[in-house]
Amino acid sequence: MILGIGFENPLLVGIIALTLLLVLVIFGVRVVFAAAVVGLLGLIELLGWSGAAGIVGTVPHSKSSTYALSVLPMFIFIGFLAFHAGMTGQLFNAARKWLGWLPGGLAVATVFATAGFAAISGASTATSAVFARVAIPEMLRYGYDKKLAAGVVAAGGTLATLIPPSAIIVIYAIIVEESVGRLLLAGFLPGLVSALIYAAIIVFWAMMRPEQAPAAEPSTWKERFASLPGVSPVFLVVLIIITAIYGGWATPTEAGALGAAVVFVLALLRGAGFKTIKSSLMESAKLTAMIFALIWGVLIFVRFLGFSGVPEAFTSWVVGLDMPPMVIMICILLAYAVLGMFMDAIGMLLLTLPVVYPAVIALGFDSIWFGIIVVKMAEVCLITPPIGLNCFVVNAVQPSISLPQVFRGIALFFIADVLTIIALLAFPEIVTILPDLLSN
Repeated sequence: MILGIGFENPLLVGIIALTLLLVLVIFGVRVVFAAAVVGLLGLIELLGWSGAAGIVGTVPHSKSSTYALSVLPMFIFIGFLAFHAGMTGQLFNAARKWLGWLPGGLAVATVFATAGFAAISGASTATSAVFARVAIPEMLRYGYDKKLAAGVVAAGGTLATLIPPSAIIVIYAIIVEESVGRLLLAGFLPGLVSALIYAAIIVFWAMMRPEQAPAAEPSTWKERFASLPGVSPVFLVVLIIITAIYGGWATPTEAGALGAAVVFVLALLRGAGFKTIKSSLMESAKLTAMIFALIWGVLIFVRFLGFSGVPEAFTSWVVGLDMPPMVIMICILLAYAVLGMFMDAIGMLLLTLPVVYPAVIALGFDSIWFGIIVVKMAEVCLITPPIGLNCFVVNAVQPSISLPQVFRGIALFFIADVLTIIALLAFPEIVTILPDLLSN
């Protein structure tokens, strides 16, 4: 009772703290600060000053020294270096030549180009920022509707959260103590399915509203095949990372380091100089530091939740509900959809999983499957207002497209995301087939 509040029930303290945290986040306080402060105060209330100081003082070091986390800077560096080395422009050019003939072909090409870049990036906002510069001007030149052009880039960037290497999948694996390699492999097919559904809905819309997505100039077969050498570095890096993890001859961290080394050599061969390398390292360091700080702040709150007994109480309540497990799962996903309107994806997962995950496992759901489902929900949060971080990124890069226009442009892709989630709920084998092959 160090704070003098006088609550003798730890569970009540936990509920009050969760409510306070939600209020702070809704009013715009950064998750890292809100979680750390509320968690510290809660620990002080439950354990006293010395106990709270002991926990808070050890969390940053104990988590920063976790070997599994070392994969994050590797994946982040791959994405930034590939961008600064100019690999993304060639990726979009190849996709445009191969897919531009389709109704809405430039938008479809953007989806698959962002999927390709996602496979070496792992960072959603970086993917959106890159293609806002590369793809939107090209679509506007052909007379595409501004809203559609912005929406496809914002939505396409979210594919980086599913397609490996994905920073969010790595964070999920660390929180729930699941295999990073199995989870990364599990995201591959759902990411591909998501991209295909995006493409299908674009083609359908372009057939219904051809004035919003005019046809591009058709390319010859010679031009198509001539574009392939430019994207070979992307496929090489993806092949190395996937085969290294799937083949079992490298850990995800080692595979990430090998991929970073390959991209580094390729960048040098393309003429990247000191300025390019420096910019990539600096941006990677900034994003890595931001993610690690978020992890530290939220884990302080998670430690407090453990002492309060909230996760156990929530699990007991959920398991005791007289409802089918799938109905409960759908309710949980709807709750994530609401939370995503106010929180960033990583912060949302870090805060909710310690409470939700034990209940999900107690209901009999697979850990890998739930991880991909919840990461897909995090994708949705990246394009839904009022937070919609990818939408803000697109608007910042292309200020001629207003933020309301960007948000209107993602409506089609929100529908596509709902269809993807339904497919993953109905056919869990889409998620589990590759990890199961790895186990065998």
